[in-house]
Amino acid sequence: MNRALTCSGAPVKLNSRAFDILCELALAHGEVVDKDRLMARVWAGRIVEENAIQVHVSSLRKALEAAGEGQSHVVTVPGRGYRLVGMDTSTTSPGSVDQGGNHPGTSVAVLRFANLSGDPAQDYFADGIVEDIITGLSRIGGISVIASNSSFTYGAEAPDLAKVGRDLGCRYLVQGSVRKADHRIRITARLVEAESGRSLWAERYDRRFDDLFEVQDSIAMSLIGAIEPNLRKAEVNRVRRARPNNLGAYDLVLRALSSMRTTMPVGAGEAIPLLQQALELEPDYSAAHAHLSRCFQIRFSRQGLHESDREFAIRHARAATRSDDATALGTAGLVIWFLDSDAQAAFDVFDRALSISNSNVVALGNSAFAQAWMGRTEVAIARAQRALELSPFDTLIAHMAVAVAELHLNRFEKAQWAASLAVEANPSFSVPLILLTVALVRLGRMKDARATASKVLALDPTFTMPVWSVTVRKNPAVFDPIAEAWTKL
Repeated sequence: MNRALTCSGAPVKLNSRAFDILCELALAHGEVVDKDRLMARVWAGRIVEENAIQVHVSSLRKALEAAGEGQSHVVTVPGRGYRLVGMDTSTTSPGSVDQGGNHPGTSVAVLRFANLSGDPAQDYFADGIVEDIITGLSRIGGISVIASNSSFTYGAEAPDLAKVGRDLGCRYLVQGSVRKADHRIRITARLVEAESGRSLWAERYDRRFDDLFEVQDSIAMSLIGAIEPNLRKAEVNRVRRARPNNLGAYDLVLRALSSMRTTMPVGAGEAIPLLQQALELEPDYSAAHAHLSRCFQIRFSRQGLHESDREFAIRHARAATRSDDATALGTAGLVIWFLDSDAQAAFDVFDRALSISNSNVVALGNSAFAQAWMGRTEVAIARAQRALELSPFDTLIAHMAVAVAELHLNRFEKAQWAASLAVEANPSFSVPLILLTVALVRLGRMKDARATASKVLALDPTFTMPVWSVTVRKNPAVFDPIAEAWTKL
């Protein structure tokens, strides 16, 4: 039997345990393989370290990324196991792995639009247009829309659309380009069937810049008509969302989002003046209020617990709740949950967001995290899993939600697993490392726990459990055992 992984005929280096895991996942034909099955098949009763699977899966992911132009083929399903996507397992044997995959029903991913303006500084603008199209599509019942943090991992000109569709688990893909010059804008868009590459719809819009929102709505509604022609007209009309009257405000928000992606105080500090300028131009702009509330919450939580930051965060979060923008509501809900004494008010906001768009990844992930800290583990895990299905490459908050829920359920191995995946998603963020430290303490792995705790303090030298409790101790039954475990270090 030839045990080898190749890419274009060239061998890809992979250790034997990682290869065994790859074969086991391939034999499952896209289904989830749980940890116990992997342990039984790969290690056959041998006693190994608890993190052995995670170590070898990480090695496997790196090998597949090297072989697949940077795209991982292994998807983690929180609390359940691993699933192999982007490979055809219909003829797989333990010694061979080939390309292929499977699709869900009506699901679509909007890939990053190419910026043809000749100015790389305008990339944020093209991305912002796509974000709005995704938001419009996500409001439609019966369509699952992959979040931008996952679809944006591919370039505007993805070479293998069938592979992209399999990796993201979607049937349809949208590609396009944006050219912005002077007071005019040209947008092209096309809808393709991922597996066949067949074009289902295409259009070019050459308009004045002040017609931008009309063009965005036209693209979204044309896509819906091509994908689901039988959707009710009332649902199609839900594509339309509150728009700022001032395009300068819109531009400022897009610039701020580029700085906010780090979710760290420095980036938040850069975004705050941009968002404040946007609100000077458009005082009722819900997206600007939501993002500004998040920036002030980040500064409050991670930079000194200054009361002025808390007050500004709550003020802007409440302003954002006056809209019907599911993403703004999902962001505002998390800020209100962190900083307001009335936790139920936050869950009311989350519920509104999900009633508007039940596939909104921001609302799903943020509410899962909050629900986990409240001890509502079943809801938390279910929403986290749904968020991961919709956004398989944007996993941080979903994995953190699962880790908190599993700690509360005293399922410490699963908590350690989920926390490790959150660390993998963002190694520079201290919260996943805190959760991993606690899980390791509960598993009695004190040496590993202390090593992980040292990483927490390297990232956040001022971290203490009392400071953290200010924002997350909503249910003492959830938080206090976590704090107590930290004292054992």
